[in-house]
Amino acid sequence: MPRIAWHDLPRLARSAVQECTGPVLAAANVSTGANSGLAVKLYTQTGPVFVKGILLDHPQAKTQAREAGINAHLPASAPRLLWHVQAGGWDLLGFQLVEGRIADYAPGSPDLPIVVVALEELAATDCPDIPLLDCAGRYAAYTDEPELFAGDALLHTDMAPHNVLVDDQDSGMAHLIDWAWPTKGAAWVDPAVWVIRLIDAGHTPQMAEEWAARLPAWRDAPRSTMTAFAGANAVMWEEIAANSPDVEWQKSMAVSARLWLDFRAS
Repeated sequence: MPRIAWHDLPRLARSAVQECTGPVLAAANVSTGANSGLAVKLYTQTGPVFVKGILLDHPQAKTQAREAGINAHLPASAPRLLWHVQAGGWDLLGFQLVEGRIADYAPGSPDLPIVVVALEELAATDCPDIPLLDCAGRYAAYTDEPELFAGDALLHTDMAPHNVLVDDQDSGMAHLIDWAWPTKGAAWVDPAVWVIRLIDAGHTPQMAEEWAARLPAWRDAPRSTMTAFAGANAVMWEEIAANSPDVEWQKSMAVSARLWLDFRAS
C-alpha cells in the first residue's frame, strides 16, 4: 500500500491527532508493515506515540477497525491503543510507542526464545467474545478439511518478523504488533505459521518444528492435522505468489511453505 509522510496528511487529520497528543515536536516515518497508508512515530509534548492510519474509503480500512477492536483484549506485551480518531478522510490509531527492533528469526538468534515467551503469553490470553475472523473460514478455499483448524484460542496469524518487535531495553521482551487479522481458531495455529517463517529465515523444517515444539499447543496437536495445515498453507502461498509474480518475499514464502509440506509428507 502506498504510504505518505506525516506532513502529507491533510491538515484536518493532523489537527485531530494533535488534539489527542498535544503539539508534535518531531516525526519519524516507519517503513515496515503493509496495511497502513500512514505509519509514523510522533514525539509530542505529552510523550511519544505511534500513529497508523488509512483512508476511510480504502478497501483495507476494515483491517484497521479489527485492530482497534481487539486491542483491549490483547496480552500485556502488546502496545496499548491510546486513542482512535477519524478526520480529513482518514481513520487514525494512536498506540503506545515501542522502541524495538524487528525480530531476528535466523538460526541461532537469541530472539527465538523470546518469541516463544510471547507466544506462550498469547496462548494464556482468553479469546474475547467479540466478532473475530474464523480460522476454518480463512482456510476453507485451500483445504477440504478446514474444520480441523477450528478452536477457541485467540490467534495473531501473521508471525512475520516485522510484526514482532524486540525491546532490548526491557529484558528483551518481544511485542506482537499489527493485529490486522485477529482470529479464533486452534491454539497450535500461531506456532505453525511461525514454522513457515522460520524456514523462510533459514531453518530446516525439522529445526523450525523443534522451536514450535517448545509450545504446549503444538505438542498436543494431532500430527495428521498439522500436515493438513501445512498443505493448506502451501496451496495458499502458491496462489498468493502466482497472483503477484514480482513480489519476491511472497515467492520465498511459497517455497518455504512447500518445503514444510514436503518434510511432513515424507
